[in-house]
Amino acid sequence: MKTTVIQLLLTGILFVSFACTADFEKINTNPNAGEKADEVYYLTKVIISTAYDYQKEAYMGKPAAAGRYMTRLRNAGDDTFGWTSEGWDSHYYRLSENRTFHDQAIANGRDQYVATSLILGVFNFAYVTDLWGDIPYSEALKSKDEQIVYPKYDKQEEIYPDLIAKLKEANTLLKSSTLPIDASADVMYGGDVLKWRKFANSLRLRLLLKASDKLPDALSTIQEMLNNPSEYPLFESNADNAEIPYVVTHKWPGGPTGGGGNLTDEYAEFIKRRPSKEIIDFMQSRNDPRLSLLFDEVADPASGLVDKNPYVGAPVALISIYDYNGGGDNISTLNKSVFYLDLPGKVKASMMIYPEVCFMIAEVMQQKGVTVSGKTAQSFYEEGIKASLLYWGASSESAEGYLIQDGVSYDGTLKQLIGQKWASLFIKGAEGWFDYRRTNDILGFNGGINPEGAKQTTIPFRYIYPDGERAQNKKQYDEALKIFGADDINTKMWLIK
Repeated sequence: MKTTVIQLLLTGILFVSFACTADFEKINTNPNAGEKADEVYYLTKVIISTAYDYQKEAYMGKPAAAGRYMTRLRNAGDDTFGWTSEGWDSHYYRLSENRTFHDQAIANGRDQYVATSLILGVFNFAYVTDLWGDIPYSEALKSKDEQIVYPKYDKQEEIYPDLIAKLKEANTLLKSSTLPIDASADVMYGGDVLKWRKFANSLRLRLLLKASDKLPDALSTIQEMLNNPSEYPLFESNADNAEIPYVVTHKWPGGPTGGGGNLTDEYAEFIKRRPSKEIIDFMQSRNDPRLSLLFDEVADPASGLVDKNPYVGAPVALISIYDYNGGGDNISTLNKSVFYLDLPGKVKASMMIYPEVCFMIAEVMQQKGVTVSGKTAQSFYEEGIKASLLYWGASSESAEGYLIQDGVSYDGTLKQLIGQKWASLFIKGAEGWFDYRRTNDILGFNGGINPEGAKQTTIPFRYIYPDGERAQNKKQYDEALKIFGADDINTKMWLIK
């Protein structure tokens, strides 16, 4: 019976993710099911919905445009940065499911699932507050049990410390618990408790780095973690990545899962979305081995009107972007043999990957005085690059050769480090965009925005709150703005003020 539930989740979850957010709960409620389900059901469901939706936005949503990874050739509204309100129903529905998972685990005395629900809850809440800023948090999931239907907005500066504390709690619970995680339900780590601990601590490192200029104990906490790897294990290789494979029987049209055959109209999404000029130029100028692994060459470079390189990226906010360089045939696509064909396991839905951890440690060592015994910032920088190249299928030899090239060989600057981190996170989430905000556009993305086609010439800092909040939760919404500031895409949240 358990296998049947998991198979149903695997074949259905992405079709749900494309549903209108207003119908999300109705679609995801099974009228034939009991009100309670075993914890393992929720473990599977929350992992899948979290990973797939996070990955989907990294390719198709605003984070792909704001992180300057992808550019649309049609329907390019996200790329012109005239963003309007953005719904969060799917995020809070998933968090509600996760709370049920958490509450049942507590009631049944299963600390291993209390811990995994804490980790998944933190991941999702961190993503929501990173996108919007101040959000409903402490009262957000209490409509059913405590009849709080108009939750207050909590300040981001209060949310972040609580999320960080929950990850520490999760690591402690997993270390002390002797109860196993059901391997068949754990579609990410197959019941490996140590890998869940590594995810908890790696995610904690992510949040601590973001808040390192705001929380007085952030750097000392990072130092404590790095001093005690047995107590606070982190990702050690790509084998620890928090990601799950796509399966052939369910994929979203034209996305990183591919499609192929009769399952996807090639021109629906795949041809519409092209790699950005920024990512192509970055890799091409450095003879990056990932270039041919991630992207396809244009058919005839010599026919390009403005760019005759083998690989051509699409600039942002051009008025007639589809005509750029002589038309769509003269702009690279993602590598069709990797992203478009039915190749299970080739492309995964990722929440966090090992290269990010390497670059985060390199940054706190290089910029903030944190130390690691026997290691240098350069060693973590180089490990992050190698891990990314190997992840996408480059050889060890090409990775070693890449490290000694001009522009890649370690120079001790934050700009170089953030550039390589950004490249390693290509369509792996919103962190490229968040680093843009955090480092004051150190890579110069705003300079590539065409003022004639853009609504503004700077990449937004945040999402605008959902329309429903102004209509249905207006009192709490209005109170929140008195503290937060204008509900505008350019208002800076606490993390980046």
